This record gives sequence, structure tokens and C-alpha cells, in this order.
Amino acid sequence: MHSIIKNINKIFDHRVRLGIMSALMVNDFVDFNTLKELLEVTDGNLASHLKALEKVAYITVTKEFIGRKPNTKYSTTAIGAEAFKKHIAALEKIIRMQQ
Repeated sequence: MHSIIKNINKIFDHRVRLGIMSALMVNDFVDFNTLKELLEVTDGNLASHLKALEKVAYITVTKEFIGRKPNTKYSTTAIGAEAFKKHIAALEKIIRMQQ
């Protein structure tokens, strides 16, 4: 028998990481300040969750300058997008079982 939580991915357990991936899945990229405002988190909190997603290669980081201001953009990797899709599908399966 398959476990109903088999494809639940521990990396997405935290609401901030779930929010980051949700935002990145529907956009080509999102910059740091936009994510911070969208998720209503502090710089340090967001940075630590972004680092966790980057460490497992679920997101990529692009740093550039706009004028003289630094701008950091994030996007999903193919591996990250696939892992997130599996995670969401597993959650949906659990929800359907309860109906």
C-alpha cells in the first residue's frame, strides 16, 4: 500500500517556502523586495528560506544592477518546479480522499 504522504516534500513544510514557490511558479522570476512584500516577512527570514530552496537546487538566483542599485531575482529550476508540482498533487490527493 502506498503512503498517502509519499510525495509530500518536507522542504515545502514552511509557509514561507510554500509562498515563495507559489509565486515563482506563476512568474518567470520575482525579485527579493517583491517576495518580501508579498509574503510579509523580514529580510533575514526571507533570505534564510531562499537559501534553503537554493541549497536543494529548487530555485536559481540572478544578481544584477539596475542603474547603481543591486537587484536579486529568483526563478524556479526544472527540478524545483517538478518537486513542487508533485507536492501540490499529493496535497490535492489527500484533500480528495477526505471528501
